[in-house]
Amino acid sequence: MTIDLVPGSSGLIDAGGDKKITYFSNKYVLGLTVIAGIGGLLFGYDTGVISGALLYIRDDFKAVDQSSVLQETIVSMALLGAIIGAATGGWINDTHGRKSATLIADVIFAVGSFVMASAPDPYVLIFGRLLVGIGVGIASVTAPMYIAEAAPSEIRGGLVSTNVLMITGGQFLSYLVNLGFTQVRGTWRWMLGIAAIPAILQFSLMLLLPESPRWLYKNRSSSEAIAMLSKIYDPDRLQDELQQLSAALDEERRNRNSVRYRDVFRIKEIRLAFVAGAGLQAFQQFTGINTVMYYSPTIVQMAGFGSNQLALQLSLIVALMNAAGTIVGIYLIDHVGRRKLALSSLTGVILSLILLAVAFFLESSGHANMGWVAVLGLVLYISAFAPGMGPVPWTVNSEIYSESYRGICGGMSATVNWVSNLIVAQSFLSIADAVGIGMTFLILAGIGVVAVGFVVVFVPETKGLTFEEVEKLWRERAWGCGNNGNGTEFLLEDDEA
Repeated sequence: MTIDLVPGSSGLIDAGGDKKITYFSNKYVLGLTVIAGIGGLLFGYDTGVISGALLYIRDDFKAVDQSSVLQETIVSMALLGAIIGAATGGWINDTHGRKSATLIADVIFAVGSFVMASAPDPYVLIFGRLLVGIGVGIASVTAPMYIAEAAPSEIRGGLVSTNVLMITGGQFLSYLVNLGFTQVRGTWRWMLGIAAIPAILQFSLMLLLPESPRWLYKNRSSSEAIAMLSKIYDPDRLQDELQQLSAALDEERRNRNSVRYRDVFRIKEIRLAFVAGAGLQAFQQFTGINTVMYYSPTIVQMAGFGSNQLALQLSLIVALMNAAGTIVGIYLIDHVGRRKLALSSLTGVILSLILLAVAFFLESSGHANMGWVAVLGLVLYISAFAPGMGPVPWTVNSEIYSESYRGICGGMSATVNWVSNLIVAQSFLSIADAVGIGMTFLILAGIGVVAVGFVVVFVPETKGLTFEEVEKLWRERAWGCGNNGNGTEFLLEDDEA
């Protein structure tokens, strides 16, 4: 059984040029997007909640309070789980579908939340963090893919960015929950355990939703796929979409008998796409976003604000700016484009990281009142990052891969994101202790400069392009405008000769 979110909806996407397609053109697609985006909410909530909960976990478990390594492990064990979840999530999506992958992620996340809430010692807590991370990792691959495959190309960026809005909204919600439970007995247990609620909610709603139309068309039932697509497009546009989809799948079946991981690096156009997607994911993390989100209460305390509650309140401002900036990004990504948005975002990130570095350099030299300058730097950082480098990597990765390789490449690039995330989370406090927090932010600014060069060289503009047009773009980049490529030329043929 599936639900029609808008029975008799007249919001069908019109093939004609007179009707402009907007974010709210079809409430059926928007409803699918919001429900799938609960996976992003889980992602964001877990990212944000641990930063506040850690302040109180240290109070309950003295071993944690006395060990920076144990603190970093509690944070980063979820990232290790996310790496596992993302690495397997692509295969789960390709084999069992986007809907089944979401249901599996919800179950694992809910179980992990209950384990964390009832943990008698730090090591059971760490195991719960691992389970939650696996669920988040699977969801991070699945939600953007599900949304992108149901979205009209004209508004695909904004709809996929809604998943990022859910991530930032989850982070904001986590700070509200952290503040709400500061005076409640079992503070951190409530903070971590309440995360099971959205997982259970999404599981219930996803049972009523259809599978991704593109996955259905390729793997199970073209009639089911057509039924779903008919709720999105009018008859003329539907015919065009089906013709493009059928032609693309026919070409893939002719050229490839099976999907193999090694082909990601051997088939030139797929390799180019993966380098662009994975590079964006890596730079999203190495420019410091989760340094800010995981450790913002700690950074605020290092800036001179000693109270746990005040630190959480100031971090709430950072989370609110993150969510507000993502709303701006939802509009800009389909108007300005992915490439320009990423470049302007990185420019602001670099400048704000330099401001943070200067603030901490001056504070360590004995200058007074640098705490508020550091907090201003955090807010400016989020204002620059959230509209661009927040949604752009996830949007680009949801649309640049061919149908057969979308799950594999999406999972691999998400794995790159989580591995990068793990490296940053596991090393930030240690690096800050070794060279100072000011120098740490300066290093991140330098990485931001490298990221600008990467986007200029490797990332094409995909605004408004259909999946089939994006595939053509990569073939032309790989083999030139006069060569179709056909996906059969291997980069490593000489090695096999």
